[in-house]
Amino acid sequence: MPRRGAGKILVYGAAGYTGALIARAAAHADLPVVIAGRSAEKLGPLGLDLGFPVRVARLDDRRELERALAGVTVVVNAAGPFSATATPLVEACLAAGVHYLDISGEVDSFEALSRHDRAARAAGVMIMPGAGFDVVPSDCLALRVARQVPGAQRLRIAITGLDLLSRGSARTAVEQVGRGVRVRRGGELVTLPEGLLEGTFDFGAGARPCTCVSWADVVSAFHTTGVPDVEVYFEATPSLRAFQLMGRSVGMFPPAAAFSRLWLQTLTEAQPPGPSAAERASRRAVIVAQAENERGRRATARARVPEAYTFTGICAPALAARVLEGEVKPGFQTPAGLFGPRLLEAFPEISVEDLN
Repeated sequence: MPRRGAGKILVYGAAGYTGALIARAAAHADLPVVIAGRSAEKLGPLGLDLGFPVRVARLDDRRELERALAGVTVVVNAAGPFSATATPLVEACLAAGVHYLDISGEVDSFEALSRHDRAARAAGVMIMPGAGFDVVPSDCLALRVARQVPGAQRLRIAITGLDLLSRGSARTAVEQVGRGVRVRRGGELVTLPEGLLEGTFDFGAGARPCTCVSWADVVSAFHTTGVPDVEVYFEATPSLRAFQLMGRSVGMFPPAAAFSRLWLQTLTEAQPPGPSAAERASRRAVIVAQAENERGRRATARARVPEAYTFTGICAPALAARVLEGEVKPGFQTPAGLFGPRLLEAFPEISVEDLN
């Protein structure tokens, strides 16, 4: 473990649902942590409970961010939506020489951060979004199967077991209503209508219908593997189908978009902050990754992992600890790209199998 005083981990957004899970896991691991965010009122009780110092910093105040980053080696950003929080935090980290991790699964946020690669390399700073369930398990599986298929041209990733949503994740999902589905074609990001791409994947109990969604692997898996065509699918549950139908309706009638998002945001704010510990303990997530080349050679792998928020709470502080120990490569990095495909198997309650 890193010794105290050798540098600290700053968990930004620690007062939020997932941020608190990360902070508690870091306390359990005896990591040197500072918790931060916009509200001293919300952060104070958690800081007292865990024995962590509290720093208040608004993202639009560079001086507050500079003070918050003093003595910090690596930031873990848990404050979504990352479309609003990632860039100002990364820019502050670049100025301060602090490494950056986050737990985003947002396509546009990943793509925006990838454009800071040159500046990060010049500053000796690492930028690694997706240091949680989004995208560690899928990134590791993507690299695993891509390495088994020479000249892989197509990568498909499918996920099930994401029926629990925190309030913050629901806010992010609402932002995407009516904006189509992002995929990668020939190395470029393109937007397709919702519901256009469908498929079936075996999560362990036979083939299940799945629908293509916008997920950060279309950025991370491309950077990790170099495979030019990437798609991500979720199991087509009734709730996902309903959400998708709303997205298509809004897309056909843009004036309704603002009203629909406002209505969904109102519903979102009325829900609990996140699932209970008992709810999380009763769930598992399953990821399938499949790589294929132009000659039809194919490799498929499947992983079973703890529920998404549980996994993120364990994974993000573990990766931050590795950064403290010096496992760093300046520039824009992906989890499997830096740590390798076996990173996933370092965590508890994980099973990975090849289905070739």
